[in-house]
Amino acid sequence: MTRIIDSALDCKLLHSGPTQDESTLVLLRSKIFAIAKRLGISDLRREDILLVAAELATNNIKHANGRGMIQVWQQPGPVLDILSLDYGPGIADIAQAEQDGFSTANTFGKGLGAIRRLSDESYFYSQHNGSGPVTKWSGTVFLARFHLAADKSGVLGNDIGMFSRSLSDTRHNGDRIYLQKKDGRLRWLHLDGLGHGAEAQSATANLASHVDHPEGLEAILAGVDRQLVPTRGAVAAVCEIDTARRDLQLLGVGDMHARIFEKDEMQYVSFAPGILGREHRATSPFRATLGQRSVVVTASDGIRRNWDTGNFVGLFNQHPQLIAYTLGNIMGRVSDDQSICVSVVGK
Repeated sequence: MTRIIDSALDCKLLHSGPTQDESTLVLLRSKIFAIAKRLGISDLRREDILLVAAELATNNIKHANGRGMIQVWQQPGPVLDILSLDYGPGIADIAQAEQDGFSTANTFGKGLGAIRRLSDESYFYSQHNGSGPVTKWSGTVFLARFHLAADKSGVLGNDIGMFSRSLSDTRHNGDRIYLQKKDGRLRWLHLDGLGHGAEAQSATANLASHVDHPEGLEAILAGVDRQLVPTRGAVAAVCEIDTARRDLQLLGVGDMHARIFEKDEMQYVSFAPGILGREHRATSPFRATLGQRSVVVTASDGIRRNWDTGNFVGLFNQHPQLIAYTLGNIMGRVSDDQSICVSVVGK
C-alpha cells in the first residue's frame, strides 16, 4: 500500500511564540537548538535555520511593532518550516519589496535575499491595510522551508498544504487528516472528532486504511461510519482528485466545510448533517471538473467560515502550505481544535 500521510504524525507545531521584543530572539534560539537536537539536524544546517528565524523575528519587531508570531512546524518529508506572520500594515508594493537590497520601514530589505538564499524554499504574501467595503487582515506572511533529508520523495511538494493544531496546543488533537497520492490520484480523509481532548483524538485514530479503499468515496465513509460506532463519533469530509483528468469528488457528513477557488471566484460546498458513528443523513458526492488552476480547501469547524477571496486578496495564488498556515492562524477558533487541508491542481 502506498504510504498514507497522517497529520498526527507528519504535521506538528513544534513552537509558536509572539514577537514582541528582543527577548523573543533568546527564546527562539533556545527552542530551535532543542528542536535541531531532537531531529538530528547538523550544526551547519541548524545555524542556517537560526539565522532565518532571527531575521524573520527581527522584522516582525521592527516593522509590525511586535504584533506578530514565529512558528516552527514539522511537515512530511521530513520538512522543517519557519513561519512568520504579523498583523502590521503590510507591504504596498510587493514587487519592489522583493528586490534584494530594497528597504523601507515596511519591507524585509536585505534580509529577504538572505532568507531566500539560506532556505531550500521560501514563499511570501502580504496584504496592505486600507479602507474598503470588505474587512481584510493586513500584514505579512513569510514561509522559509528546510528539507531535512537528501531524499525528497516524501515531500508533499507544491500541490498540498496542511495545518493541524490542537485546542490550547495540548497533546490531544481530535482533528486528523489522512492523505495519499497514488496512481495519479490524490485522496484525503479529513476528520473532526466530537468535542476535543483524548476521546476526540481516540475516535479519529486508526482510520488511515480507509483512504486506500478500492471503491468510491461512499464506501470510504461507510467504513469510517462503522468503525466509529464504539466511539463518541466524528464528522468528516473525503476528497478525491484525478489530477490527469482534473475530476474532483467531495463527500462529507457533519460540520465540515469545503471551498473551491477558480478564476478569482470561490465556491462553497456543504455536507449532509449528522455524525459518523451515530446518526446522519444519506449523502452523495459533489462532482466537478477543475479548470487550469484550482485550489480545493477542506476545513474543520475550528476554522471560521466568514472569509472569501475579498478578505485575502491574492492569497489563493500562493503555495498551498502558505495558504493553509495563513488561514489556520488568522481564521482559527481559540475554542476548538483547528485543521485545514489545501490542494492546488494545475499552475
